[in-house]
This record gives sequence, C-alpha cells and structure tokens, in this order.
Amino acid sequence: MRNDTDPEARIIERCKEYKTSFSYDDLYEIGSLATWSLSSWKPGNDLENLRDDELSTYWQSDGTQPHLVNIQFSRKVFVSQISLQIDHKQDESYTPSKITIRAGTNFADLQDLRTLELSEPTGWIDIQLSPDLMKNRPIGAHLFQICIKSNHQNGKDTRIRQIKVFAPKLRSVVQDDLDSDDEMPSRTIEFQMHATVR
Repeated sequence: MRNDTDPEARIIERCKEYKTSFSYDDLYEIGSLATWSLSSWKPGNDLENLRDDELSTYWQSDGTQPHLVNIQFSRKVFVSQISLQIDHKQDESYTPSKITIRAGTNFADLQDLRTLELSEPTGWIDIQLSPDLMKNRPIGAHLFQICIKSNHQNGKDTRIRQIKVFAPKLRSVVQDDLDSDDEMPSRTIEFQMHATVR
C-alpha cells in the first residue's frame, strides 16, 4: 500500500512515473527545491507547464535562439541526471535537435557538461551529467542550464513538455565514495536536506 504520509515514499512513487537510468530507490527528484527561469515563453505556455506533471501541456519559447531553461539552487547540490519529455510526433519543428547542459556557481562561470544531437525524439530523454558515463558520478553546482541550440526542420521556437532533475540518495553513492579518493559523501542531496544550521 502506498504511504502518502511518508515524504520519501512519495518521492519514490513519483520517480516510478518516469523512465530513468537508475534504480528508482536511488533517486530524489529535486526540481521543487530550485528557482526556475526561462529565456522566453509564449503566453499560456510558460514555466508552470514544465512542472505540472501533465504531458499534454508544454513550455514554448517565444524569442531568438538559443532558448534557455535555468535551474538555480540556493545551495550547492549534486545532480546525476536531467530528464526531458519531448514529443516530435506532436511538436514537429518545435522539437529540439541539439541540446547542451551547462553547470556552474552562477551565470558567469557556466561550463558545458553534455551536448546531445536528437533525431525525432518522442518520450523521456535521460541525460546523465557525469563526463564518465561508466561511473556516472553526480555533478555539484548551484546552477544548471538547459540550452536548446537548434530545432528540427530549422524551427525557430521550441517546446519541452516536462523537465525532471534527479539527485542521488546517500546510500546509492556511499560505496563509490569509499572506493575513491574523494571526500565522504556529505555532499549528496539527502545529507543537505537533513543538515541544520548550528
């Protein structure tokens, strides 16, 4: 039976709705912790549509390329994967064909992490952020930016139906950290969410 009073149980159930490259028990969807902003939007197709869990709605840009989605956290978080819901069958020339994911402390020091070329995508596109895809270690930053550089059929404006931001739970990265020379995994989102200011 689903436990609606347990926040962690709700997060796990929510993750099960999305196709991901991880075990569902190893992830948090942390988009609700961020401040989101857009480079532009068409009236009626704004930011709210990206986070409403409805695949029938979408954000549509209304400006010159590149089109940007900014995901900014008040503190440093570690993100493993960003997932986009895109529907070429319905959106055709509005569908992104080239996307770059960037990360940094602020807008002045953003660095490119991954660039993807997409061919008529329909469904969830899972973008692992680590440069080492075999280990897929999370990337730490305050700001993550999705940059849509071009669309199919040379379309001007773009559409994305949903965006999810996934961070690892503590237990999913403990062994990796013990096996590495890095510091202990106090940097994970689970630790940060339970940390208190003393």
